Amino acid sequence: MHRSMKLKGLGILFLVVASIMLEAEAANGGEQGTSDRKGAYYMGVYKDLFVDLLGKNDSEIRSKLDGAFNQLFFGDDKTQRVYYTAGSDMAYIEDIGDADVRTEGMSYGMMIAVQMNKKDVFDRLWKWAKTYMQFRSGPHEGYFAWHCGTDGTVLDSNAASDGEQWFVMSLFFASARWGNGNGIYDYQEQAQDILNTMLHKESEPGHDGVTNMFNGKEHLVVFVPDVQSSEFTDPSYQLPHFYELWARWTDKDKQFWCDAAAASRRLLKNAADSTTGLTPDYCQFDGKDAASWAGGHADFRFDAWRVAMNIATDYEWFDKDEWEVTECNRLLNFFRNQGINEYGNQYTLDGRKLGNDHSKGLVEMNSVAALVSTSGDRKDFVQALWDIPVPHGLYRYYDGMLYMLAMLQVSGNFRIYDPDGKPVPACDK
Repeated sequence: MHRSMKLKGLGILFLVVASIMLEAEAANGGEQGTSDRKGAYYMGVYKDLFVDLLGKNDSEIRSKLDGAFNQLFFGDDKTQRVYYTAGSDMAYIEDIGDADVRTEGMSYGMMIAVQMNKKDVFDRLWKWAKTYMQFRSGPHEGYFAWHCGTDGTVLDSNAASDGEQWFVMSLFFASARWGNGNGIYDYQEQAQDILNTMLHKESEPGHDGVTNMFNGKEHLVVFVPDVQSSEFTDPSYQLPHFYELWARWTDKDKQFWCDAAAASRRLLKNAADSTTGLTPDYCQFDGKDAASWAGGHADFRFDAWRVAMNIATDYEWFDKDEWEVTECNRLLNFFRNQGINEYGNQYTLDGRKLGNDHSKGLVEMNSVAALVSTSGDRKDFVQALWDIPVPHGLYRYYDGMLYMLAMLQVSGNFRIYDPDGKPVPACDK
C-alpha cells in the first residue's frame, strides 16, 4: 500500500485499530490492552521509505518491484533468472555460482512469492522442496537437506536451520493469504508439522545424533541440528519477529516461542559490537564471538549481512526494544564513516576491513536498517538500494534474493498475513 491508498484509508484504519484496542482491553478485563503496543503487527501500517525519503510514486515503486521479480524469476536463463521450472508443477531456486539448490534460497523464494502474491510460483517451489529436500524416513525425517543438485539429488543430509524457519513463516503467510488446500498445500498443517519436528526431534526414536533445531535450555536456534553443530548459533538465524507470530499461531509450545523471541533479542544485543554494531557469522549462545573455534566466522562476513534485516523487521513489526533503533543507527554510522559508496563487505567486529568488495547484498541489507534508524543520513542508504541494478551474472543468486527481500521491506510490502485476522496478545508480559 502506497501513499494514495494510505491517504484514502487513513480514517478507516484508525477506526479499525481503535476497535481492536477496545476488544483486547475488554478481553483482558480492562487491564493491559493494545493501547500501549505499537508496530505493524498491531497497527497494520508499514513504512514505505521510497515514498517517505525519496519521494517516489506508486507506479515507480510497483514498476521497480515487478521488474526485479520478473527478471530474477523469468529473465534470461543464463544471465538473469534464478528460478527454473521442473516438469509441469515444480520449480527450484538455483545458486548459480555453485550450481546447487539450497533451503535458504527455496524458502526465500517462497517468502518472496507470497509477498508478491504469486501462488503458482510458491506452490511449484514448495512441491520441489517437499519432493526432493524433505526426508521421509531415517534420523532426519521431517527436516530438509540443506542443499541438493538441480536434479534433486541430496548433496548433504544435514539441515540448515534458517531454511526451516523461513519455510514455516512463508507457509503460515500463504495459509492466511490464499487459504489452505489439500495434502502438501494445506499450508498451515505443513507449517505446524515442521515446527513440531524442529522442537521435538530428540523425542523421536532413532534420531541417531540428529538434534532439535532449537536448544531447549537456551531457547535459541542452533546452527545445524546435529551433535557437532548444535552447541552454537548464527546471529543471522535469529528471527524474533517470526517467533512472536509462532507463539500466536502454533498449536502447541506457545510459551517456548515467547521465550525464544526474548532469548533471540538478548543474543543479538550481546553479539553486536558496542561501537561498530557489527555481529559475527557464528557465536556461542551467550553471544560471544567464539573466536577459538569459529575461525573467520567469528568476524562480520556474508551471513552476518542479514542481521540488520532481522533486527529492523523485528522492530518494524513489534517495536519492543529501543536498542534495535540504537543498533541500526550504530551500524549505519559505521558504514557511513567507511564511505557510503565504497565500504567493504567483511570486517572484524571492531571495524578492521577484511574484504574490499562493495557488495550489493550488504548494501541491500543496510538499506533495511533505515526502516527503524533515526539517523539523518538514512536516506542515502535507501537511495543506494534504489540505484542498484537488479543483480545478474554468475553471482546473482544471493545478491538477488537479498535484493528482492530488501525491496519488499523498504517499500512497505513485506507484510504479516495473519491467520487470526486481528492482533492478539501472546508475548506481551
